[in-house]
Amino acid sequence: MAGGGFVAAGGGAHDYGGGGVTFSVVVTSLMAASCGLIYGYDSGVTGGVTQMDSFLSKFFPEVQSGRKGARSDPYCKYDNQWLTAFSSSLFIAGALSSLVASRVTRKIGRQAIMLLGGAMFLAGSIINAAALNIAMLIAGRMLLGFGLGFTLQAAPVYLSETAPARWRGAFTSAYNTFVVIGILSATITNYFTNRIPGWGWRVSLGLAAAPGVIIIVGAFFVPDTPSSLVLRGHPDRARAALQRIRGNHADVDAEFKDIVRAVDEARQNDAGAYRRLFSKEYRHYLAVGLAIPIFYQFTGMIVISVFSPVLFRTVGFSSQKAILGSVINSITNLVATLLSTFVMDRTGRRFLFIIGGIGMMICEVAISWVMAGHLGKHQGVTMPRSYATAVLVLICMCTFSFGLSWAPLRWVVPSEIYPVEIRSAGQAMSISVALCLGFAELQVFIALLCAMKYGVFLFYAGWLLIMTIFMAAFLPETKGVPLEAMQSIWTRHWYWKRFVRDTKHGSQINSMSTS
Repeated sequence: MAGGGFVAAGGGAHDYGGGGVTFSVVVTSLMAASCGLIYGYDSGVTGGVTQMDSFLSKFFPEVQSGRKGARSDPYCKYDNQWLTAFSSSLFIAGALSSLVASRVTRKIGRQAIMLLGGAMFLAGSIINAAALNIAMLIAGRMLLGFGLGFTLQAAPVYLSETAPARWRGAFTSAYNTFVVIGILSATITNYFTNRIPGWGWRVSLGLAAAPGVIIIVGAFFVPDTPSSLVLRGHPDRARAALQRIRGNHADVDAEFKDIVRAVDEARQNDAGAYRRLFSKEYRHYLAVGLAIPIFYQFTGMIVISVFSPVLFRTVGFSSQKAILGSVINSITNLVATLLSTFVMDRTGRRFLFIIGGIGMMICEVAISWVMAGHLGKHQGVTMPRSYATAVLVLICMCTFSFGLSWAPLRWVVPSEIYPVEIRSAGQAMSISVALCLGFAELQVFIALLCAMKYGVFLFYAGWLLIMTIFMAAFLPETKGVPLEAMQSIWTRHWYWKRFVRDTKHGSQINSMSTS
């Protein structure tokens, strides 16, 4: 469902009255968006912890001793599969739980799913903080992953379904803003706990409980979305929820009728959402919905985000300065994310995808060039300080381009393109694919860095060229289009229109425009 804006159908338009921004929708959206703290804190804390001497000496002493003797190849200081398994295990657990969450969501709603996700994340953080061996670390990471998968499946769609259409990009990207705030909080935490000998890493991992508690408490104060309530047979509660988020004096009749109409259509096709997702009728949704999370993983930014302290140690920074570099990088990400929130609903999605892709590609080629020329040369284990600083600056520039484009749009576009009958399944599929690829990428990145050296950034730059061309050619613009009218953007697209049959969706949109 969506509010505000228009419904396009062959030139017709339908305006939802009272689709503005209200205090209630802002508070509700902020509560839901705070689920991003879970993803962000974990992403930020992991890379910092995995290069702490206190953590390595307890769980991975062979990495610590090997790092000191790695004078022949500075790229291979952290090449250990158990160490990367600690980072990546969360993602495979999240992929599995996101698929389960899509089915559970249809039974208990998005609000309850966020509550369950927060509870599992809280439990996982406690186990990690108390870990005595690698098995406890992995078990805690798996629980964190289950919580992550539940909240990833629910929160972006929740935001998309409650936000006014005119500002849906800004509201949905608030999830990514909280992701970045979580990353920044984690890197600052690591900066101080790294100074605590012996058990500083326990504080870093244990403080992951804080975002878990925030999600649990916040979930009690947000209503479920009108679409979810209607889908589960609670029309009166759905209308009350819609009235609350649109304002007491708003006329929500037209919007509520459109929600009910869309959900009724979904009920008629209730069985086999995943089977329909792969059918020819929904092929265009699936193509774009899967292309975005796949390309997202190959920007190279997920590994830069998680392993930035390791990268900074690789090029020659001390442990403390490596974490400080990550703090600077996280602040850059936050600035770019906030800027994206303000411009996304003005410039449109495609423009930011293209500009961000070009910026990241140039920066990653430059990083590769600097590392090729100055890391590991003349029997040195580090590069000269000026070039190491240049790598930091280039990574920050790359992060700025990422935070302006792919970082927020990764959540915004998949949450808004699917019709209601496959929305939960489509979002779950997008999240599951992203987390599976994230697991594989984190598991092999350190080995790739060791094998390909500076060439690993050229590998990602090549992918950035491909995905930027794809977005320019094949992504229809969704800016300002209500969710129930999203079919119209496919029927007008130069390529996808040949695959779209404007039948039942088209009749739905036309009836909306003439009602």
